[in-house]
Amino acid sequence: MHSYSLYFFSVILIIVSGCSSSIPTYDSPNYNKNTGRFQHPNGNSHNKRLTDLAGFAYDYFTRENDELEKKGFPVIYSSRQKLSSFRENVIWVGHATILLNHKGLTILTDPHFSGRASPFDFWGPKRATPTPFAVTDLPKIDVVLISHNHYDHLDKKSITQLARLQPQIKFLVPLGLKSLLLEWGAKNVRELDWWQSIKIEGAAIQPTPVQHWSKRSTSDRNKTLWAGWMVKWSRFSFYFAGDTGYSDDFRVTAQKLGSPTLAAIPIGAYEPRDFMKTAHVNPEEAVKVFRDLGAKYAIGIHWGTFKLTLEPMDEPPRRLESTLRRQNMTDERFKVMTHGEDWPEVFIR
Repeated sequence: MHSYSLYFFSVILIIVSGCSSSIPTYDSPNYNKNTGRFQHPNGNSHNKRLTDLAGFAYDYFTRENDELEKKGFPVIYSSRQKLSSFRENVIWVGHATILLNHKGLTILTDPHFSGRASPFDFWGPKRATPTPFAVTDLPKIDVVLISHNHYDHLDKKSITQLARLQPQIKFLVPLGLKSLLLEWGAKNVRELDWWQSIKIEGAAIQPTPVQHWSKRSTSDRNKTLWAGWMVKWSRFSFYFAGDTGYSDDFRVTAQKLGSPTLAAIPIGAYEPRDFMKTAHVNPEEAVKVFRDLGAKYAIGIHWGTFKLTLEPMDEPPRRLESTLRRQNMTDERFKVMTHGEDWPEVFIR
């Protein structure tokens, strides 16, 4: 039992460590004033029992050897000079980080360039696949979209560095996260509720519902909102799912906002299924998300960068490919990209 408890408290420490500050109340239909927490309409608060957390921790720390966790995946590197002419293009940087430019507007999603998805420099999920370029190599960024506050999506070092190097960046965040980003040095931060729209340089940008949760410390579970994001121009639209379990949210999003031209949909971090199902889609569910959105094209994200769960790191793209094949869909529509790969053709097809 001693080693079992050690594994359990190790993973809990990684998940919950951090500073917690008082969070104001919100006049939002997604905010429960009685509990002081945000909630999905389906009522799932993702408040796991200690026995469930202990079981996952034990399985994670005693997992089978995965060589790709050590050697990572191939990377297509880009120089600062090459990125300086980044136009009408999209690059998968890794995990949930997407760099996209359309009509002169450059967007970066969930920027994560650090070596670990953790509050610690020395402990926690380590980056298996290098970034294709450094934060200092990025072109001028107009907008950063943040999906939620988990450590693999909201990285303090990356935000701090971006805010210092490019103070003009507009950071768009779900409700509750503005104060944290201001504390990290961001100058221009706008909080938005689900469906609340803002117009930036000809693009309508708004957060959308997804089935997930938030937490950075021992006492702040669901005290900040989480979201997907839709960005719409006149003839092109981009949907970023962030992190999500499967729900009816994607059909509703398509009904309200129309189907996106391009969607970034997570395909990894889904095992063990009984533990992860409500918060992370698997590849089969990712295809359902793709269909529900009615997206023209999609990029599979949230795999191959960090070892967060129990499935082999190369399993998500293989399962996605077989699912697409069974459903007579082409992988030219739902693409698995190499870290650092770009896809300019998606803007002209």
